[in-house]
Amino acid sequence: MSNLIPKNLINTIPELYDTQDLKDPICQVKLFLADSSFTWYIIELDRADLNTCYGFVDGLERELGYFSLDELEIVRGLFGLKVERDLSFKPTKLSKVKGA
Repeated sequence: MSNLIPKNLINTIPELYDTQDLKDPICQVKLFLADSSFTWYIIELDRADLNTCYGFVDGLERELGYFSLDELEIVRGLFGLKVERDLSFKPTKLSKVKGA
């Protein structure tokens, strides 16, 4: 299990595919790399592996897709910083995140 998402938040994140029919799902968790422009917004989490996420990535491109928490744990930015969770982030509709 990843250290990026504490246990108390796991049950608040919908299971993979649970929001696929929603036009404007909720981004539950925001992860970011402080020394780059990359930000990951988690919409869904695979409860079977607690690793595979579906969400919105704002980096080189802005896109919806799947990403791995294990991979984010080893990512380092230009100055060696690790991916962090935004502790002040509140669940936000995807449309609002995209507009930011």
